Amino acid sequence: MKLLLILDSVEYPLAPNPVLARRVAVCLAQRGHAVDLLELWDGETPPPAVPGCRQFRLAFADERRMNRALEFGQNGVTPVPLRLARLCLHPSAAMAAVRQFAFKCPRRVSAARSEIERLDNLHRYDAVMAVAAPYAGSFALAEAQISACKADWQMDPYAANRDYKAPGAWQRELELGRSMALLFVPPTAAGDFAPGMPLRELADRMQVLDFPTLTPPPVLPSLSALAGQLRCVFVGNLYRELRTPHFALELFQALDEPGTSLTFVGGGWQQYPATLLDPYRKVLGDRLIVTGPVPSEQAAAVLAGADVLLSLGNGVDNQVPSKLFEYLAAGKPILHLAKLQTDPCLPYLEKWPLACIVQESEGVTPQVLARVHAFLREKGRLFLPFAEAARLYPENTPEYAASLLEHAFPVL
Repeated sequence: MKLLLILDSVEYPLAPNPVLARRVAVCLAQRGHAVDLLELWDGETPPPAVPGCRQFRLAFADERRMNRALEFGQNGVTPVPLRLARLCLHPSAAMAAVRQFAFKCPRRVSAARSEIERLDNLHRYDAVMAVAAPYAGSFALAEAQISACKADWQMDPYAANRDYKAPGAWQRELELGRSMALLFVPPTAAGDFAPGMPLRELADRMQVLDFPTLTPPPVLPSLSALAGQLRCVFVGNLYRELRTPHFALELFQALDEPGTSLTFVGGGWQQYPATLLDPYRKVLGDRLIVTGPVPSEQAAAVLAGADVLLSLGNGVDNQVPSKLFEYLAAGKPILHLAKLQTDPCLPYLEKWPLACIVQESEGVTPQVLARVHAFLREKGRLFLPFAEAARLYPENTPEYAASLLEHAFPVL
């Protein structure tokens, strides 16, 4: 098979979706397929080389400058007039904003469409597949005049995303799906194609493809804890509502076990009052550690040195944190604090022998404290090899995704 994959890292150069797709591309290349990558990037952070694959790059420095000027992905900390004035200092960024917001014709879509057509004319692909989100590559592919089989791998379907507020999302996603021969979606999105649901007419072209996030952990030196101390670690970002630390803090404050520490690694603390941690520090002292954002290598080292990994459930039931599979690959015990009874992490964690699940709705009761205490005491230092994680979650390996894709396209 000759396959072109369209990846987009303009807004977030280190976003997980392109990383996952590159892993699958390597597996497909190792199976003898000819895989090309069209990388839409920010002109500042080049995408990494992908062994066995040919890469074509389109830079969008204008959109990177536009996003920074307008504080894309932030909570609008700067007044709008000042952001617009900052935008005007960069003519290319200002033009990108006019194209995107006034003309509804982002350069990323039009330029990607032209490049898809050019590459298909040169190489005559069997299939071309966009990876979303972001969706610019998907919209470009939908408009492209090519003979190859079109497919969309919707790792993050936007219409069902609770944070997506723009009107008409379901209709746009329906129209996009109509332009594709195949749609690949995660298990949490499959229900949107059921009878009576918004995407029901696309059910015959939809296939479930779970996140190919399970890979062997890197061999890293761990950051050791104090001798004899049981180190519980959360690695990831926090949000105002989606993912919060409050229940975890209350739980560990109530546990107050002298031999157990609680570490948070990652950003998001600026969204909470500066005094949030004060009452918990009074009880936990230096056993409560908050590092804030750190380089990825340091975060990985802290994770490697943890005894128990703390997982914080999302406040929505259609998003599985990609960090969950990094936890599982590490082979460590996982203490999961779920916000929802319908938490999509639960089906995965219920299969993990070293998991303890606590619902926030249970509260910090004597029964909960006894259960968590017993878990930490009995399983807190156990470990499972990666082979066991791969056996329990085969659908989450890149090899599984590659196998599904190579059998999905009708050209094969």
